[in-house]
Formats: sequence, C-alpha cells, structure tokens
Amino acid sequence: MRIRILVSQPPGAVLHGRPWPTEGTEIDDLPTTVAAHLVASGVAEEVTEAPPVRRRKSRKGDGDV
Repeated sequence: MRIRILVSQPPGAVLHGRPWPTEGTEIDDLPTTVAAHLVASGVAEEVTEAPPVRRRKSRKGDGDV
C-alpha cells in the first residue's frame, strides 16, 4: 500500500523504526496493516494511480428555492 504522510511529527518521532518522514512524503514499503492504520487515523492518505476526484460545490440558489 502506497501512502502519503499528511501530518508532521515532533523531532525524534519514528515510524516503524525510522525517523518520521516529512509531510508530503510518499512511502510504499510499510506493512499493509501499518499503512492502513495511518490512513484510518488521518495521518496519511492512500496514493492511487487515479487522479483524486474533485467534487463540485453547488452554488447557492441553483435550482432550489
């Protein structure tokens, strides 16, 4: 599972025996359970080949009264 770190940690923090990566770093060599836990915790996001889905915000007043 490939993940991207979303949250920085204080100096000295470790991730699976290594220094905590900087925000935005992509990692693909963690055990799946560790990576899934980071994603579920909101600390990381899964990186997929597909571009992220962008949702359109509806404009206030469009069609509904």
